[in-house]
Parts: sequence; C-alpha cells; structure tokens
Amino acid sequence: MAGSRLNAAPVAIVSKQYCSPEQVVLTVRQRPQTVTGGGFVVTEDPTQKVVFRVEGCGVLGSQGELMVRDGDGAALLLVRRKEGVVQALSINRKWKGYSFDYEGVKKVVFKLKEPNSCWARNSAIRISTEPRRSGGAGDWDFEVQGRFPDKCCTVVDHLGRIVAQIGVEKGMRSMDVYYVVVKPGVDQAFVFGVIAVLDNIYGESTAC
Repeated sequence: MAGSRLNAAPVAIVSKQYCSPEQVVLTVRQRPQTVTGGGFVVTEDPTQKVVFRVEGCGVLGSQGELMVRDGDGAALLLVRRKEGVVQALSINRKWKGYSFDYEGVKKVVFKLKEPNSCWARNSAIRISTEPRRSGGAGDWDFEVQGRFPDKCCTVVDHLGRIVAQIGVEKGMRSMDVYYVVVKPGVDQAFVFGVIAVLDNIYGESTAC
C-alpha cells in the first residue's frame, strides 16, 4: 500500500546520523535568488533549530551544482547535474549526489533522472541509490509522486511505501514556506538532497 508506514530500521544513504527513529516534521524557508545566491534553510519544529542549509548555484558559482550543509555549515552532500552533448539529447537529464567521508573524499550515493523533453515532463522522477535498495528490481529505488511546484508531493520507495511528504499549511498563500514530513528511519539529508534537485528543476530558490 502506498500509504503504509516504513519500518523504523535506518535507511542510511548519506549518514545514519540523519535517521531518526521517530517521524520528523521540518520547515523549509526559501531565500530569494538575489540574496546570497538563493537556496533554502530547513528548521526543526517546534524548536526552529536550523538542521540543514541548501545552497544554490549562485553561491557555488557553477550552474547545475547544489550543496546540502548541516546546521553548522559543514558540507554533507554535493549534488551535480551531468552535462554534455549526449546528455542534452537524452530523454532524461541526470543528477548525481555525492557524500563526503571524514577525509573529504566524495562518493556517489544517489542518482536522479530528470525528464528532458515536453512529452516526458509528466513522467515520474525516479532516484536510484548506491548501494541499491530495491535489490536489483527495476532501475530505481525511490520515486517522486505529485507536483512539487504546488508543494503537494510524496517520495515513495520501490514498494510504494511513503518516505517523505511535502505540503503547505492550510491558509498559506506563499509557497516560500512549506513543510516536509520525514518518516521514521529515513535519511533526512538524502531527502533534502532530492528536494534541492526538485527546487532547481522547477526554477525555484536554488536556480540561477
């Protein structure tokens, strides 16, 4: 069932440090693109403690590169869009997320396929992880369902179980502030790496 609850066993993709045994509600506040390169800040309810900071390409100085940092500013995840002639002709643009080990060495932890044509634009956005979570069944491990620009979408795993939900409070007119519910045991840093890509794809706070 799509709405079934995930097992609370950690699904660590970036780090087990960001896998809470309890459901977590986080608030995203977007920064204007003209202010320090855009991006957004993620806080924990109800303390308003900053958990993550996401920097857009205006900060990094390179189009198609995003950075997820922890609340203290340490780099957790570099997300980079693959470029090139072959990529431009492909049905799907590809993004890769790189985590950093204690020596600062990058390693690929997820790949995301972005529809790259008008007829494919309504296709679901799918993510595969390294190592694979689906046990080799299909070419993806997670899928984004719904419309991110409306802040009404869900990330599910390959079994259809909800990983994270994105929405806005009733009565809120601005999409610059929205909430993200992350299910127990799910890597929050990974979830916001995916959200950073969605934000960039749809030309929001991280886009140049």
